[in-house]
Amino acid sequence: MDDDGLLEAFFAVSRRLRHRTREALGPWELSPSLGRAISVLAHHGDLRPGTLAEHLRIAPRSATEVVDDLQQRGLAGRRPDPADRRAVLVTLTDEGRRVSGEIRAARREAGESFFATLSPADRTELSRLLRSLRDDPTG
Repeated sequence: MDDDGLLEAFFAVSRRLRHRTREALGPWELSPSLGRAISVLAHHGDLRPGTLAEHLRIAPRSATEVVDDLQQRGLAGRRPDPADRRAVLVTLTDEGRRVSGEIRAARREAGESFFATLSPADRTELSRLLRSLRDDPTG
């Protein structure tokens, strides 16, 4: 397969995986960006909105909208940062932590289903290749 064919195949698989991820978030009526925000907060703990924006690779203004949406849904809240009372931290609520666990399980199931057609050896090799691309400092 030439480089153009490889790139096209990669993007096609990526689109299919994103579609499966969107479907996995369906029961909670969450956009992928809200799902990612919940995952980041569950993984990193309480964060300032600007730090959340960095993790999500979005503008700080957009992070404010994401946090507002999570707060309206009862999944996250804001509280003063004890290290700097002028700043706020975004924190998951109990409901947000519960939903985070359910989302993680649904994504895992969707991923297992997606990769089920590959043999164990192929999954191991794909995992090795993807980690290599992910960790490449020149990429």
